[in-house]
Amino acid sequence: MSDKASPATEDPTQPRKKRGVPEGLWLRCPSCSGTIFRKQVDKNLRMCPDCQHHFYVPARVRIEQLFDEDAFEEWYTDITPVDPLNFADKKAYKDRLVAEQKKTGLTEACIAGKGYMRGRPLIFGLTDSAFIMGSMGSVVGEKLTRATEEATRQKLPLVIVSGSGGGARMHEGILSLMQMGKVSAALGRYHEAGGLFISILTDPTMGGVAASFASLGDIVIAEPKALIGFAGPRVVKATVHEELPEGFQTSEFLLKHGFVDRIVARPDLRSEIARIIDYCT
Repeated sequence: MSDKASPATEDPTQPRKKRGVPEGLWLRCPSCSGTIFRKQVDKNLRMCPDCQHHFYVPARVRIEQLFDEDAFEEWYTDITPVDPLNFADKKAYKDRLVAEQKKTGLTEACIAGKGYMRGRPLIFGLTDSAFIMGSMGSVVGEKLTRATEEATRQKLPLVIVSGSGGGARMHEGILSLMQMGKVSAALGRYHEAGGLFISILTDPTMGGVAASFASLGDIVIAEPKALIGFAGPRVVKATVHEELPEGFQTSEFLLKHGFVDRIVARPDLRSEIARIIDYCT
């Protein structure tokens, strides 16, 4: 007979404990209301497999989707945000920055650098709505300005993917508002030098970003059903006191009214950018 204690057995008189579903395993699609497996969405370029709704894409994942494998070099990683105004609302701005950096793994709402897309070299910038809604602080403006100036110097196409629902960042006051003019001026010089700027608008692209560099592309592409505009629909409706047209401020509405040049679904975006570069250069 073994000296080891026999394993405990379940008491048949007691109700069996229910096994819970791990959190985050399923997603609810906001377009078709379907319940979908998260891994399915990830494999499908972060799109709903039923209705092709375009979910949010983190910055690093977006770079993997667009660029050739191991073909992107990030620049300006040493530029980090500061708190010039000692701003505080519910939380001190410096503490908010630390929290956002831990949550997203980014130092700021913008990534910039150089890469190859289907073998075509280009300069690239991206804003990520997960970091303080992708709002445009001093570092965002500085990175995009430097990237634009480098595209001018190297005579390469410039692609900026905008995902900003915050516009100018109120935590930095006028220093943030200045970035709109700074980036736009750099793009003006780039245009005069004959550069090709392709602007990609994703959901959401709002506020000062939409009112500045995001709308200045030689070619403006939007993802399907992206929210694009300056003030949000509810604010506009409350201001004009009128019912807004159906689909107001969506990609489809703006394509119809000439604000964007074309709508491109995520699986086709990489190839479409490469085709535009070939055609224009």
